[in-house]
Amino acid sequence: MIYVADSAKERIQEIIEEKHLEEGYFVRVSVTSGGCSGLTYVMDFDNESKPNDQVFEDNGIKVVTDLKSFLYLFNTTLEFSGGLNGKGFIFNNPNAARTCGCGESFSM
Repeated sequence: MIYVADSAKERIQEIIEEKHLEEGYFVRVSVTSGGCSGLTYVMDFDNESKPNDQVFEDNGIKVVTDLKSFLYLFNTTLEFSGGLNGKGFIFNNPNAARTCGCGESFSM
C-alpha cells in the first residue's frame, strides 16, 4: 500500500484544480536510478494505466506505480511540507536505509 497524508491530499487537490486536470487523472509515483543516494523519487499526474501497474486509493486519492517501483515504495506515505525548510512533496519511506539531505533520493 502507498498512503497519502492529509497534507499531500490537500496539495494534490489544489494542483488538480490549478491545472484544470480532467476527471480520470491520478498520481503516478515511481523510483528511478539517480540522485546522491542512488535512487530518486518521481511524482507526476497521469491518466493512462499501464500493464502491471499497482493501483491504490488512500484518503480519496488514487496513486499508481509500476511493479518494480512498488517494491521500493511499499508502505510509503506521501506527505507535503509547506514550511520554512522548503516546499514540496515528501516520501516518508520506511524501507529507505539512507536518504540524502534534500530528501529527493534514497538507498536501500
